[in-house]
Amino acid sequence: MRKRPEKHGVGQLQLQIAFPQGEANDGTAEAEVNGPEASSAPVLARNKPERKRKWYSLIDKVYALPNLQRAWKQVLANGGAAGGDGVTLRQFRETADERLQALADDLRNKTYRPKPVRRVFIPKTGGGQRPLGIPSVRDRIVQQALLQVLSPIFEAKFSSRSHGFRPERGCATALSVVDQAVKHGYAWVVDADISAFFDTVDHEKLLAALNEEIADGSVLNLITRILKAGVSLPETSQVQPTELGTPQGGPLSPLLANVYLHRFDERMVQGGYGLVRYADDFVVFAKSEGEAAAALQLAREVLEGELGLVLHPEKTRVVSVAQGFEFLGFHYYRDPKTEKLRKEVSRKSTRRFREAIRQHTPRLKNQRKPRRRNLKAVRLAKNQRLEEMLRRLNRYLRGWHWYFKAVWSPYDTPFRNFDMFVRRRLRTAITGRAGIGWNRCLPNALLREVGLTSLDDWQRQYRDGLLVAPVRKNALGGEPDAGKPHVRFGKAGGGVTSP
Repeated sequence: MRKRPEKHGVGQLQLQIAFPQGEANDGTAEAEVNGPEASSAPVLARNKPERKRKWYSLIDKVYALPNLQRAWKQVLANGGAAGGDGVTLRQFRETADERLQALADDLRNKTYRPKPVRRVFIPKTGGGQRPLGIPSVRDRIVQQALLQVLSPIFEAKFSSRSHGFRPERGCATALSVVDQAVKHGYAWVVDADISAFFDTVDHEKLLAALNEEIADGSVLNLITRILKAGVSLPETSQVQPTELGTPQGGPLSPLLANVYLHRFDERMVQGGYGLVRYADDFVVFAKSEGEAAAALQLAREVLEGELGLVLHPEKTRVVSVAQGFEFLGFHYYRDPKTEKLRKEVSRKSTRRFREAIRQHTPRLKNQRKPRRRNLKAVRLAKNQRLEEMLRRLNRYLRGWHWYFKAVWSPYDTPFRNFDMFVRRRLRTAITGRAGIGWNRCLPNALLREVGLTSLDDWQRQYRDGLLVAPVRKNALGGEPDAGKPHVRFGKAGGGVTSP
């Protein structure tokens, strides 16, 4: 068999790095190469180039009632607010069968028209706001139905370097590759950020990328209508046209992002660089500073020159692993005192954690100073407000820990400071006051007795192999889905909905 080139990407760990036996096979499926094994057999000459096969007649699979019903169940499980038409999931569920049949008829007759998405803004950790677009429930079902038909088609061609919003992949698999890369000699990193990716995707280039696999004009026209449905502005009744971008908030948007960035994945693989990408967030690993600089130059040529995107000038850099870099909510660096690699919760994720805890532990306005006799476990256990607060707080903490459990810390209690902050906030929520004196009235043992859990306790269970994945309830409070973490592995940072 012909010898493979020595230079391969990080996504092909068993091929490019001489790992010790047993380390490379971590269950992340990252050892698979993009394409068949190299063969020593001669390539036969062909008179004509092979014609690329495409997928035809897909629209009937999209509007098939069983597909729409499955899409509706997924949309219901995902939850979410109402779109621009004001119809909630609960309202849709009351007449779901009739609505789904009408939706199938509209798609079959080509009379379906998506409504403008409802624009909402969520605060960003570093300041400013991030725009999200919330489609109507009806439109989310159509997008989910498209996703169920198109995802298997494009999964067959996507690179193993892409981890975002893909079956059997996610933040965990992306971070596993990063962990192994920094442990096995990759000393330099291209730490990059694409500015406003979801707002700057070129529709024509995206449709051309879709057309490489899909020849069904009805499906392409349907996606075009979704892209150009417009945005309903919150402060006015006006509809802003969307000539660029794929609004975040719909089920189809992550797949379209991966389709758009697939060319970038291919070019970086062809260049032999160690790319790890999660949606629009990526890092590239290299052995030397010069190789990292060349990788950044190629990334810039593809992203800016070919795809019309922009790399953030301040957040894109070539940096050594020793200096440190952040990826998906973690901060990697080398401890200058011990020279050991560390992987800790990033400052940005810590700020998000603190803000989330503040939201889960609000103080009542004009709250009276409590009597000491009321600060007993028996009395506190009867407080319904505290019971609900602890239920929500513990659920958030469990999901947050499940995401950040795989830290590399020199301390036996890496989450002690997080626990201290949670207890301090809970004391403030119970008493309406802050101060050291309340520690004696509400000691740690009492808070544990009334039901507050500990991140450090969970970490010890994780190290002992006793911790299992948390469960997540469905959108309308039904039975939890066993075995599914309720952390949504979206863009990382620290939270139940966005860790």
